[in-house]
Amino acid sequence: MNDLIENIDKLHTTEMGVARIKRNLSLEAEDVVEWCRLKILDKDAVTERKGKNWYTSIEHCVITVNAYSYTIITAHRK
Repeated sequence: MNDLIENIDKLHTTEMGVARIKRNLSLEAEDVVEWCRLKILDKDAVTERKGKNWYTSIEHCVITVNAYSYTIITAHRK
């Protein structure tokens, strides 16, 4: 288990982050943070830390989370 999973309850983003994630993924979800949380916790997700960020690859996207603040920075299509 990694620090991101252990601290999944701290996951959050900004208003700009919500807009960016919805735009990048053409996402209709109301709760973007919960959507990302479920993707990160998915058994098929691959999560790795590179420098100051966590990167989770799942299905058609990559979710980027700051390793210190647990802020979802962005998500984009592979």
